[in-house]
Amino acid sequence: MTYRVCFVCTGNICRSPMAESVFRTRVAEAGLDELVEVDSAGTGDWHEGEAADPRTVSVLDAHGYGTAHVARLFQPSWFARLDLVVALDTGHLKALRRLAPTEEDARKIRLLRSYDPAAGDDLEVPDPYYGRRDGFEECLEMVEAASIGLLAAVREHLEGRAA
Repeated sequence: MTYRVCFVCTGNICRSPMAESVFRTRVAEAGLDELVEVDSAGTGDWHEGEAADPRTVSVLDAHGYGTAHVARLFQPSWFARLDLVVALDTGHLKALRRLAPTEEDARKIRLLRSYDPAAGDDLEVPDPYYGRRDGFEECLEMVEAASIGLLAAVREHLEGRAA
């Protein structure tokens, strides 16, 4: 049975495609790519149909990640097929909770940095869109750090399903 994870940010061109790419790589490295499906979407449709921001692509490429991405809008109907919806900041978390058709669906939503013990109370991944490349680098660092804990949580869930 496939475990499905969707990362969500605002326009689906910066943070969420970055998180999708990093986590997909972590899943493959762990040999779980047959068991875990990873994608991303945005809470708004401003960039629907567009590729990831060139700065996102550049930073991912520089760090050995690839991305073939087309932005899309998160749909409430997706909750039925998703196991985990990962928000990149509290604004996305709130927007997704408003979209969740049921309480059970709302419980599927988590903040990405909640999987990084070093994050403490700072659970936001700041939007790098209006800044410079260093903001994208900072975003990648946060995503990479949180992906370790997220992978552990997904692995634990998969092992629980097998039991």
